[in-house]
This record gives sequence, C-alpha cells and structure tokens, in this order.
Amino acid sequence: MATLPIRSLALIVRTLEGGGMQRIVLLLAEAFAKSGIQVEVVTGHGVGAAFKLPPGVSIRCLLRSNALTSSLALLKARPRDALQLLPLLTPLKPDIFWRLPALIEHLRTAKPDAILAAGTQSNLAAIIARAAAGIPARLVVSEHNTLSIVAHHGHGLFRRAYPGLIRRFYPGADAIAAVSRGVARDLAQTAHLPEELITLVYNPVDAEAVARAGQMPVEHPWLTDRSRPFILGVGRLHRQKDFPTLIRAFAIARKERDLRLVIVGEGSERKMLETLCHQLGMQGDVLMPGFVDNPFAWMSHASLFVLSSAWEGFALVLLEALASGCPVISTDCPNGPREILQDGAYGALVPIGNPEAMADAILATLAAPPDTARLRARAAEFSVDATVAGYRRLLEGVGRHD
Repeated sequence: MATLPIRSLALIVRTLEGGGMQRIVLLLAEAFAKSGIQVEVVTGHGVGAAFKLPPGVSIRCLLRSNALTSSLALLKARPRDALQLLPLLTPLKPDIFWRLPALIEHLRTAKPDAILAAGTQSNLAAIIARAAAGIPARLVVSEHNTLSIVAHHGHGLFRRAYPGLIRRFYPGADAIAAVSRGVARDLAQTAHLPEELITLVYNPVDAEAVARAGQMPVEHPWLTDRSRPFILGVGRLHRQKDFPTLIRAFAIARKERDLRLVIVGEGSERKMLETLCHQLGMQGDVLMPGFVDNPFAWMSHASLFVLSSAWEGFALVLLEALASGCPVISTDCPNGPREILQDGAYGALVPIGNPEAMADAILATLAAPPDTARLRARAAEFSVDATVAGYRRLLEGVGRHD
C-alpha cells in the first residue's frame, strides 16, 4: 500500500494545562517536529505552568464562541445526528465544543496533511470539524482512558453519552488508536465497535530525559535524609487516584517501619486527605507539596512509588517511576498497570481499595527491593520512537481502513 507523505501535522488536545495525556502530546509533538514535520498543537487552553512548548512546535489556541454560535456550528456539521448530539448542545457541554467554530475554520485555513487527536472530547470534535472543514487530511483518534468507567462514573450528561457518540462517530476517523490493550478491549465492548478497527499504540516515556531530570537538585530535607525511607504517590487529588487507600496502607506499614509518605499533586480532595491524615495521627509524617516542577527528582530519591488508582487508561506515571529506577507497586486497576508491570514481574499488583494488601506489598518491596537497572530497562521498552512509529503508520495510511 502506498503511504501518504506528511509535511504538516495538527495535534488536537482539549487543554495543555496539565496531565499525563498532555505530556504525551508534547512528547509526540517534539518527536514529529524533529523528523522534519511541521507540527502545530491545536488546543482550547495554552501551555500550563507544568509544561513547556517544545522547540519547533507552534500552538494554536482556539477562541471560545457563545452558546448559539457553537451549537449552530455543530448542528450544521451533523444535521442528521441532532438527537444524538443533544448532550453536546447544552451549556454543560465540553469546553472544546464551545470552540468548534474556531476549530473548523482553523482546519479549513491551515489544511494540515494529517490530524492526530488525543482524548474522547478532542476525538469527537476532530471528526466533526474535519468533515465540516472539507479537507482531505488523514485523521487518527486516540483513546486514553477506560471508556466504561468514565461513562459510568464521570460527571456530566455528555460523559454518559460517550458510548453512543463514539459508536456513531469514531468509524468516521481513518484510524482509531488505544493506549493499552485493556483500553482497546473496553472501547470495543462498551461502544460496540469491531476490535479490528482499533490499533494498540502504547504511550511512551523519554527514559533518558526522566533520568536526567531525576539528578536535578531539590531542596527538601526528606530527600536527603536516608535514615527514614519515604513512599511516593503522584497524581491529581481526585477520587480516580484513590489516595485514601494509600494513606491507610501507609498508616498500617508505618507501624512496622519508620516511614514517611509524600503525595505530589493538587486537586479537589486535598482537604479530605489532610483530614484523614490528621485523624490517623500522621500529619507529621505525610507531606503534600502540591504540584512540583520536577516530580522525577522526587521519584529518584523515593524508596518506593505506589500507584493507588481505582482506574487508569495507561498509568504513565508508573512508567516514569520505573524510568527513574524507583521500585513500584500498583493496584491491579483497569487499565495499564498490569501491562506495564508485565503481570507483576516488575512490581507487585494489589487489589483496588485494599489498604491491608497494599501495606503488605509496601513492606515486602522495601525489604527486598528489585534491581534498579532492570526497572529502567523495562521503561526503555516504551520508547518515544516506538510510539511515533506506531502513530506514523496510521497517519500515513499503513494498516487500518482506507
């Protein structure tokens, strides 16, 4: 099959204000730009404090329209799907659909050779906008989370409508990618899509960059006090990450060993987590510094990284911890950790929401830590080059429906 050369690429993501998916988009943008492709990140919000735009990559921030203009643009683009689109027409619709007129106009003007969208909201918007713009760009959509869980637990009518919207619109893309086997299976089952339409493209980690960042100095006494090991958790303070289970597991393990706990991240559950630490009498041994510029320095000093999530799509932070050479344990949550840790070969897998089992795994791993070089070698298997090659095959028209 003849491939289509890519000279220009639009990467569509709803925001660049933080998160694992956003880090992936910027990693891919940099790699594609280095290969000689003109790369533009198209987003609703600019680069947040946690990120920097890679050299050679441009950014387009889409203007937000009013309710009437944005809704009319959607109905004009898909008049036959008006009933199914109702969740995307309300004032509570996803932010990127407020920006749909700007997205359509930008694609019509910029005429990229190819489009790669990341995340359900961006995927749906990209499919609709490309058709409305009337451009021939190949479009690849990528699913980054577990659809059944997001649709069931997510806030907002539009999230509960995801399965039907995906079933209707995703086949309009040239290719569908999923970031883990679990996400691919769940997407097919929940949206009733043929599994053969979905291609696995694992998320990458820049293992060398993570290792370099891990050597950067961080001013905090806990990082230099080797007499008391500290356990690390990283992520939004959100129910998905289930930090209460980690805190309760730490309280159990702390009865056996003199430990500290650091939870890096910010979010709506901060007050609740601080109250829990106080109730357990551990506030002096738990540090919650909020967002930090360089979480990899904390990973490189931690004795153990723990992922306590109730669900994931891939769990990039777990891969980053491995790249830092930090021992890890994780909940066996859907989806990603079991694949990354190869069924527990590179770190213990424990049941979701079980602090006793997590505490046992913490103590066992601290007592017999794995070989650091082996952990780093596992992370290196998820290279940026491999991920770029996977997406490039899809963007160029190699394998998947034409």
